[in-house]
Amino acid sequence: MAQGAFRRTRYQVLFVLALAVLVAAFLSVAAVGHGFFDLKVYSGALHYWAREGGEIYDWLKPNSKYGFTYPPFAALVMLPLAYLPFTVSMVLSVSATVVVSVLLLWWLVDPIARRVGWTRWFALAVAALLAAAFEPMRETVDFGQVNMLLLVLVAADLLWLVRPGYAAPGQVVPGSFLPGRVPAGGRRNPARYKRWAGVGIGLATAIKLTPGIFIVYLLVTGRWRAALTASGTAAVATLVAAAIAPDASREFWTTALWDTDRVGELAFISNQSLQGLVARLDPAQPSKLAWLILVGAAVVIWAWRVRAAVRAADEVTGLALTGVLGALVSPVTWVHHLVWLIPALVLLVDHAYGAPAGSRRRRWLLAFAIVAYAVLCSRLVWTWEHDFTGVDGFLGSNAYVWISIALLVGLPLRAPSRLAEPGGVPKLDQAERRPSPGPV
Repeated sequence: MAQGAFRRTRYQVLFVLALAVLVAAFLSVAAVGHGFFDLKVYSGALHYWAREGGEIYDWLKPNSKYGFTYPPFAALVMLPLAYLPFTVSMVLSVSATVVVSVLLLWWLVDPIARRVGWTRWFALAVAALLAAAFEPMRETVDFGQVNMLLLVLVAADLLWLVRPGYAAPGQVVPGSFLPGRVPAGGRRNPARYKRWAGVGIGLATAIKLTPGIFIVYLLVTGRWRAALTASGTAAVATLVAAAIAPDASREFWTTALWDTDRVGELAFISNQSLQGLVARLDPAQPSKLAWLILVGAAVVIWAWRVRAAVRAADEVTGLALTGVLGALVSPVTWVHHLVWLIPALVLLVDHAYGAPAGSRRRRWLLAFAIVAYAVLCSRLVWTWEHDFTGVDGFLGSNAYVWISIALLVGLPLRAPSRLAEPGGVPKLDQAERRPSPGPV
């Protein structure tokens, strides 16, 4: 037994090392160095604001039209960047992204590994290496972006605070990260955890407005208290920023927020949202009506599906679908914003291994996951960076949009009778257990 376990561990270590070499070789060819462009924008604007007495939204990076685009609360959170050497800022940015990315993958992958019987450290190591090759993740690191920090704030809120805190014996109790033994019927989280539900979403929204879509998610799925907490947290953070930096707040909410030229051209190939798709059809005069129709259809589909997910106590699917919707309906979704698709891709693998071995369902779901992941690693859309005309341009330049649409429509939903594991991934292969009656 010990000999077999040792042999398996040895093969797993060798596999991880080989995969690491392959990923490193792939990154040396595929990764594009952006020189921490966005981090330089943050640091430059904050230095100009905090140390030179200028207006933060007036500063533009030299030889560009890009400046600070986040709300004033984000400026307060990032204020240390004004005083740190840029090399230290780079190290902190990369380190923070790596740490929170591994944490998110642990939350999503570990329940699957335990249910399927994979070695847990091995599953996490493979997932982390595959994430490193993922183009949105590469872009997040190369630009020095904050995407993963915001995603983890939202995920922590939904998976550990908002969701029903039901735990069965031997499972991880939400909010503790430690295996906990509970009575045979399971139990719910203590109220001291639930009262904070929504805080993470509110803070993420105050830092960058786009996570506000998750407040809408809470409202659509009937979690009124969590939605109120999220809205209140965002409002309080915004008011604190206004009290500390009134001039910057006035400038942002009256002028900078509405200046779309600050974020770049809507038709630029990196904009993989529905607005980007419409803009590439007619860059000179994008159709607002077409965009609104597409957004309306996406919202209707999303609302129907997330309500079904919550009825199944499946918060991770709600997280995944709302992340996909945010990428689609945001006027600007740069490629690095597509890290919000990571939960949906993990769920495809989870559903595949929840299906019977050798079944058509497993094959189709694995194929869907592999194709989606491969395309999102490939930089395929950049083939049409300078010319996205014609049928091939329309199809190819919007490749990531098509994947987002496919995930919104095709991501499987759980059956309401299944028990959700803490960490967000429901169990598919054990006898049905239901939590005691209580609010979702």
